[in-house]
Amino acid sequence: MYQAPVSEISYTLKAVAGMADVLAEARFGDLSEDLVDAVLEEAGRFAGERIAPAHIPGDRQGARLTDGVVTMPDGYGDIYADWTAGGWASLGGEPDYGGQGLPVMLSMAATEMWNSSSMAFGLVTLLTTGAVEALTAHASDELKAVFLEKMISGEWTGTMNLTEPQAGSDLSALKSRAERRDDGTYRIFGQKIFITFGEHDMAGNIVHLVLARLAEAPPGTRGISLFAVPKFLVNEDGTLGARNDVFCSGLEEKLGIHASPTCTMIYGDGKFGDEPGAIGYLVGEENRGLACMFTMMNNARLAVGVQGVSIAEAATQKAVAFANERRQGKAPGWTGEGMSPIVLHPDIRRDLLTMTSLTRAARAITYACAHAIDMARLGEGDDARHWHERASLLTPVAKAFATDIGSQVASIGVQVHGGMGFVEETGAAIYMRDGRINQIYEGTNGIQAIDLVTRKLPQSGGDCVRAYFAELDAVLDALKASNNPDFGEAHDRLSASLADLRAATETIGAMLRDGGQASALAGATPYLRIFGLAAGGIYLAKSALGDAENRERTALCRFFAENLVSETANLRRTVETGAASLHAAGDMLVA
Repeated sequence: MYQAPVSEISYTLKAVAGMADVLAEARFGDLSEDLVDAVLEEAGRFAGERIAPAHIPGDRQGARLTDGVVTMPDGYGDIYADWTAGGWASLGGEPDYGGQGLPVMLSMAATEMWNSSSMAFGLVTLLTTGAVEALTAHASDELKAVFLEKMISGEWTGTMNLTEPQAGSDLSALKSRAERRDDGTYRIFGQKIFITFGEHDMAGNIVHLVLARLAEAPPGTRGISLFAVPKFLVNEDGTLGARNDVFCSGLEEKLGIHASPTCTMIYGDGKFGDEPGAIGYLVGEENRGLACMFTMMNNARLAVGVQGVSIAEAATQKAVAFANERRQGKAPGWTGEGMSPIVLHPDIRRDLLTMTSLTRAARAITYACAHAIDMARLGEGDDARHWHERASLLTPVAKAFATDIGSQVASIGVQVHGGMGFVEETGAAIYMRDGRINQIYEGTNGIQAIDLVTRKLPQSGGDCVRAYFAELDAVLDALKASNNPDFGEAHDRLSASLADLRAATETIGAMLRDGGQASALAGATPYLRIFGLAAGGIYLAKSALGDAENRERTALCRFFAENLVSETANLRRTVETGAASLHAAGDMLVA
């Protein structure tokens, strides 16, 4: 069963992502390294002892819908109540509304542990955090007073309602509508699909953030507004009032995350209330809803990237444990009696080291992104702008690379288990099933790649990405200066990968400048993979350099550099020359 890798998480936060330097400067107030470790230890204990045991039973039982009411699997309500009572919901919330105001880095580390122990459980915490972010940034003081304290405490949960049957990645096709009322509220009508935790029985109220369009709104995404629509209306004294006109009409039958209810939500059907129309409250300005929602989506994208790390970590732990127990054949050099543990076979070792190194590389990237968000919030002027651009640059990489890694590592984990991995009783397949959605929701990974090459690389005329590459150069310089033979060819291999990344970056930039947008888009996904591999490998070097006495970190960096990172060379050629063949062959697919 999953055990949180607290020491590895703590080390990555401090020595690789940058938390130690910020703590040393006391920029997080009274937060100390000891307090960080105490929070991580307690989070790890709760994840391992309370959440993880409910994972597989919850998957088998699933969430159930009866007459519009969703019942969670047995025990989930008690776990959630204990989770909120422990203060875990409020880690990153604004202190003015009862939050603890702790860094995003620490919140994301806890998020990793919740989702490794059960991604289905972790999703309710993820979406509420995102909704709180959006309301904190854009809601009126009146709305904040009504909703934030209860949501930050976890007493109420939140959702994000974007998708409709005809409007998935392209929200310009959105049809849900909003009508003004004289009292300043709005009536919301429409259907939303794929709404995570849109209905459940673990919290007293659910606050839906809903995108809808006013009748006179401009066409396309410029005419979308954002509304807070609670399941239960809230009385002036803060108590719950009448049921709002919103309900769950169905649950999706999904590949994975069975304990997480994925709902079809109906607004304004007349099922509840004196007249049809769910009562909603405008968040931000009319017709500026998508900008408001992106505050929530950017938070969620990083968190989904962390979910990819979570899946990879849990799958790796399970595979390593199995490989040490399972005995088959005789590995080279085996002198013991009978068959050897399969962990001694070179091919299995390759699998397990690939899983471990990719997981750690993805963790470092996501934590570095969280660090950039924290620094942007702490900074002012040009410093804040620098870190905001860094966070913007790393967010699509964190989301897409880490979730690709999650699925890749989970698949390798099934392979390590052999035939037993293909049957549910061993518990290896659940990580493949649960993790597959991470590459799809909160913006598919293809969309993340397009965002990276068309919007994030050009920030500040390219100065943002060049500054980031310069930081990676500094790690490589330190690696070379270490003159440690245990690193093998790591310096040369990682330097070559960064050269591939630089060259591919220049190629993408030239394509966009010269009108070759189609070519740039064709190379976007392989480009993002280059970025993740090069940056992730260099972060593994930084991890090893910061802990010179730990030869395992050095060995893992060397393995990654000498076995995995050379993929960047072929990916670079794909970026540079692959578009023509893609477009030529692609014509055969058009009906």
